[in-house]
Amino acid sequence: MGRPVTLFTGQWADLPLEVLAAKAKSFGYDGLELACWGDHFEVTKALESDAYLREKRALLERHGLQCFAISNHLVGQAVCDVIDGRHKGILPPHVWGDGDPEGVRQRAAAEMQHTARAAAAFGVPVVNGFTGSAIWPLIYSFPPNDPATIEAGYADFAARWNPILDVFDEVGVRFALEVHPTEIAYDIVTTEKALAAIGRRPAFGINFDPSHLIHQFVDPVAFIQTFADRIYHVHVKDSRVTLDGRTSILGSHLNFGDARRGWDFVSPGHGDAKWDPIFRALTRIGYQGPLSVEWEDSGMDREFGAAEACALVKRNDFPPSAVAFDAAFQK
Repeated sequence: MGRPVTLFTGQWADLPLEVLAAKAKSFGYDGLELACWGDHFEVTKALESDAYLREKRALLERHGLQCFAISNHLVGQAVCDVIDGRHKGILPPHVWGDGDPEGVRQRAAAEMQHTARAAAAFGVPVVNGFTGSAIWPLIYSFPPNDPATIEAGYADFAARWNPILDVFDEVGVRFALEVHPTEIAYDIVTTEKALAAIGRRPAFGINFDPSHLIHQFVDPVAFIQTFADRIYHVHVKDSRVTLDGRTSILGSHLNFGDARRGWDFVSPGHGDAKWDPIFRALTRIGYQGPLSVEWEDSGMDREFGAAEACALVKRNDFPPSAVAFDAAFQK
C-alpha cells in the first residue's frame, strides 16, 4: 500500500467543495489538501463554529476522502512581503483592510496564527504555505547588494514568523513552507539560512515541491537528502525547461502558458521531474505522509490531467522492499 494521494484544492477554488470532492474521488484520489480560499476551508468560520468543522468532515467522509493538511499560501505571502497593489487581489478583504503595508503584514500574521488554531480544531497536523520575503526584490545583485541588508531580511523573517510559530507550537501543528521563488527560502542555500534564522525550531518545516527547484537547476533528490528531517508535506508538481537560445530562464515577464517563456509548469509526468528517484528518496528519509498533486498546466484540460496525475503517482509510489534482494544467496 503506497502513501495516500491527495489533490490540492487551491487551483480548483472556482468549484464548490462538494462538487470538487465528487470529482476528486472519481479521479482516484484518497483525500484533499484544503485551500483556505474559495469555500474549501474558511479560517474565520472554522474558529467560530464547531458545526462548520463537522460539516466539512462529513462532506469529506461522504466522498470517502481524508484530509491531512490545509494550506494558506496567499495570506502567508503577505507576512514578510513588500506589499503592493497585487496583494489586494489574493488576500481576504479583512486582511487587506486599508492596504497600509505594515497593517497588511500584521493582519496577515494574525491570520496565520488563526490558521494554526483552525487546523488544530479540524484535527490536521500541518499547515502549508508561503512566508513572503522582504529581500526577494533584491534577487539580482545590481546595484550591488549590501550583505547587511540581506541579513536584515532574514532577521525580519524571524521577527515576524517566530510569534506565528509560537502559536503553532501551542496548538501542536507544524508549518510547512513551500520553498519557492518569492519566498524567504527558494533553494538549498536560502533554506539553510531561513532555518538558521529561526533557530531550526521544529514548528517550521518544508512542503517539498520539486517543480520550483527544477527550473533553478537544483536537484530535488539533493534537496530531500539535505532537509530529510524537515519534509513535513509533499507536493507532486512538475515543470519543464524550454531554453532554445531565444527563451529566458527568468520568464521574461510573460504569464504562465506563454510559449515564449523559458520554463513553465506542466502536468506531472510531462516535465523534467524524475519521479522514481524522488519517491525513492522520500522513502529513504522515512516520509510516510501524503503525496499531494498540485495540478497546473495551461495546455491541458485539468480534469484529464488530475486523473492522469493521480494514476501516475499511484503507479510510481511502490512500497519499499522488506528484505535484501540477494538475501537468498547468503549462507
